Amino acid sequence: MNDLDLRDLVLEELEFKPDINAASIGVTVQNGVVTLSGHVNSYAQKVSAERTVKAMKGVRGLAEEIEVRLNKLEGTADDTIASRALNIIAWSSDANVEGIQVTVQKGTVTLEGQLDWQYQKEVIEQAVLRLSGVVGVHNRITLKARADVVDIKRHIEDALKRSAEIEAGGIRVTVDGGVVKLEGKVHLLREREVVERAAWSVPGVSKVEDYLLIA
Repeated sequence: MNDLDLRDLVLEELEFKPDINAASIGVTVQNGVVTLSGHVNSYAQKVSAERTVKAMKGVRGLAEEIEVRLNKLEGTADDTIASRALNIIAWSSDANVEGIQVTVQKGTVTLEGQLDWQYQKEVIEQAVLRLSGVVGVHNRITLKARADVVDIKRHIEDALKRSAEIEAGGIRVTVDGGVVKLEGKVHLLREREVVERAAWSVPGVSKVEDYLLIA
């Protein structure tokens, strides 16, 4: 697929998504690398546009330069955002979130603390990014070390085999302590995320190094 055809497909897909206002999003493509520019009126739209492009065939890379421009009536003070973030974190997660810290500066939310599972970290981020007034989220929550893991590598490989979205045979997994290295080839940027999520789903993983190539 040439760059011009890919650009047209990306524009069509963004316009097709009901949760994205694509009118102010610009798309350029060079050697399969898509650059998104322009602006949207919520951080949730920005995230949705990024995920949409990553799931498309032919996309080898993504440069995301979309700016969040809030509607004037949706402007929210940082202390209000922080308060709402703490409330929605408590409501949306099954984890013990007492140690989670929320800092807000000019609409950008920073999350810090420790949790037991990667999915808890993701749930919290997804809840916060939809709050009115949020223009960015830095998720710096770390996972607690777990000493009861027998074979991280085997658990990750089993998780990859169970996934219908990826070809597990083309992926190599190496583990050093709690650090996981992923190598091999996948077909979509979205598949890279699926593989990373499978690695993070195993208890005891403290870091994932992604060296997967798009082929």
